[in-house]
Parts: sequence; structure tokens; C-alpha cells
Amino acid sequence: MPRTFDLHSLTRALTVAGLVALAASPAQAQQGELVVYCNVQEEWCRPMVNAFEKATGIKVAMTRKSSGETYAQIKAEAANPRGDIWWGGTGDPHLQAAEEGLTEVYKSPKLADLHPWAVKQAEAAKFRTVGIYAGALGYSYNTDELKKRKLAEPKCWADLIKSDYKGEVQVANPNSSGTSYTMLATMVQIMGEDKAFDYLKAMHRNVNQYTKSGAAPARAVAIGETLTGITFLHDAVPNIIAGAPVKTVAPCEGTGYEIGSMSIIKGAKNMANAKKWYDWALSKEAQALAVDAKAYQLPSNKDAAVPAQAPKFADIKLIDYNFAKYGSSAERTRLLARWDKEVGALPK
Repeated sequence: MPRTFDLHSLTRALTVAGLVALAASPAQAQQGELVVYCNVQEEWCRPMVNAFEKATGIKVAMTRKSSGETYAQIKAEAANPRGDIWWGGTGDPHLQAAEEGLTEVYKSPKLADLHPWAVKQAEAAKFRTVGIYAGALGYSYNTDELKKRKLAEPKCWADLIKSDYKGEVQVANPNSSGTSYTMLATMVQIMGEDKAFDYLKAMHRNVNQYTKSGAAPARAVAIGETLTGITFLHDAVPNIIAGAPVKTVAPCEGTGYEIGSMSIIKGAKNMANAKKWYDWALSKEAQALAVDAKAYQLPSNKDAAVPAQAPKFADIKLIDYNFAKYGSSAERTRLLARWDKEVGALPK
């Protein structure tokens, strides 16, 4: 069916959406479908879907899961892909999926608009993924609960294995959570592998729960369910803005960071629409939706607005995180297997 455009409707759609996109007229409202696997929070997934639908007329079916879960799903569905776009989540599983041929090669015309770290992510994956945001790893704590326990303010990773924190640390399971896998790989890079696993085994004594979602510990801290929670720092910011007694910590030893990524799933049934989402999601207008969604990562588009409350990378001691090594299939699989055997299997 040939595409026709109504100028009035097109202008209205662009004004309402505020996005430069491949917009269609109401008469052509259904330009096809798209299946998106979204790994950020629902509060950001949904506005992205709504804005894209308004801008293009493409109907989107969206599922929200953690990045580890999504990687496992895409791998399981490889023979008959059900998804088209994998949007968000830590870059390590995206890189592993790229290495395993689970995602498509695509060089977006928007690459020239991105920060070097986002382009470097694409180059590392041979253009099977791309960076869409960045966020630093750390932890948050409940200031009211800290006062009740008369504890000193924690400033380092080393503080979380002290006996004072027994049963008071919450972190996700690295098998399901890209956040927690980033923590695992970060510790290995800071301490060396054997010492890192000694640290994780010591911290296990203080962990009250390994959650499925990487952001869940930040919410638990905000409501006083746990004293401390390891997440990306930006995950705690909405709770602070909402007035929760929460403070974030960029650990003194240094910390890793994520490059949240986006990939087109190999064999996507809606390939043309997947590429439309990919290009649109890299635009400054689409990335600006993060601000209203209370998402405080650093956007990859150089011209996108950066939320004032976003953690300042200049104030954080960041390690030179080796994305290529720790995003590789062999290394990720090996480290997760060792974690399962030496940490996850320990009694509580």
C-alpha cells in the first residue's frame, strides 16, 4: 500500500510528540507493528513506547524485564525470534549477544550525533549494538536507619562487609541483573579475581536478599526495608527527589559503570520498523524523554538534555572498565558460573 502524507496531520503529530520521526497521517495510522524488549524502568519504557507510536503510527508491544532475563529470552527464542528491538539494560549482555550472533548489524545515520563512548560500544560489537546512556555503579543507604544503628557513614566498598551490616545489604543476582553483573566485573577489576570472590563471599553474610531486578535494592532502601542497596547511582535519585531519607555513595576504591545499550534482534520479523525505532531512540528528542520519566542517566546523544540531578561523572572515581573483556560470552559465562558455585550456593 503506497504511503501518503497529510501535511496538517503530520505537523500536528510532530508538534504534539516534539520528535523528529518518520510520522504518518491518521489515515495511515497503522504502519505495522514492533515488539520491544525494554530493560529500564516501566516509568521510562512506557513514555518511549507512547511517543514512538504517536510519531510513527507503528503499534508497539512492549515487555519489561531485567537485562539478564532478556538476554536469556532472546537466546532461547533464537530459532524463532519474537522480539524486534532490545532497548536499554547494561551493555555487557548486549555485547555477549552480539558476539553470539543474536543481534543484527546496523549502522545508524545517528551515530555521528553520539558521544564517543556510545560509538565505541557500537564499534566493540561490530555495530550489533550501540550505547544509549551511561550510569555509574555504587550504593545508597537510608540515613534514618543509619542513625538508629549509630553507624558511621559508609564511604567505601569495604564498609559493606563489616559485621555492622549483617543482614542489611541488598543486591541483585548477577545471573538476572546486568547491574549486579557489572558489580561482579567491577570487583574483579578493582581487586583481582580471587580477592574479589573473597570479598563477595564476605558480603554474602550481610546480604538479606538477592533480587531479580538491579534497581529493586534502591527502592528497598527508600522504604527502610534494607539499610543499604547496591545499584547504579541514578536508580536512587528519584527516591531522593521524592523526599526519602536516602544518600548515595560512589565508593572510595573506585567503581565501574554501565553503557546502557540497544540492539536489533537477529531475524526480527519487523526489521524495517526496528530500524525506525533504533534511529529515533538515538535522537536528542527521544532521549529527552528520560527527564520527564525521572531517569537520571547520562544520555548518549551529545545534544540531549542532561538532568540536573544526574550523578556527576566528574565527581566519581571511575575505573577503566573493560567492556570488551567482561562483555564477552566466555568471560561472562565463566564469572557467573564461579559466582553460582562460590557465592550463590553458600547458605544464609
